[in-house]
Amino acid sequence: QVQLVESGGGLVQAGGSLRLSCEASGNIFSTDRMGWYRQAPGKQRELVATISSGGITNYVDSVKGRFTISRDNAKNTVYLQMNSLKPEDTAVYYCNADIKRDKYRPLYNYWGQGTQVTVSS
Repeated sequence: QVQLVESGGGLVQAGGSLRLSCEASGNIFSTDRMGWYRQAPGKQRELVATISSGGITNYVDSVKGRFTISRDNAKNTVYLQMNSLKPEDTAVYYCNADIKRDKYRPLYNYWGQGTQVTVSS
């Protein structure tokens, strides 16, 4: 089995910072693309940022210049550094990853349980 476990969410004032972490554990042969999504109340889940195994990053326009995604391949961990937070960043943040459990299996997509980020004005 593979699990993604997020940490680092919480309550912060506007303008503040938080750092989210997501560790993939279990039977892992390799990890490809990793990313963060978020879902605010009453809204659809949206992509926030992704990072390839080679470090190529992609961000939604609303977080460019404020959020930074990074990863530690040795630890199968992805991070999201969030600076200059705004109330509209309030959402449940989900970790997502494409993982191979062994060299014979295809990539499967996995989700974490989510961590709440609340930004007060």
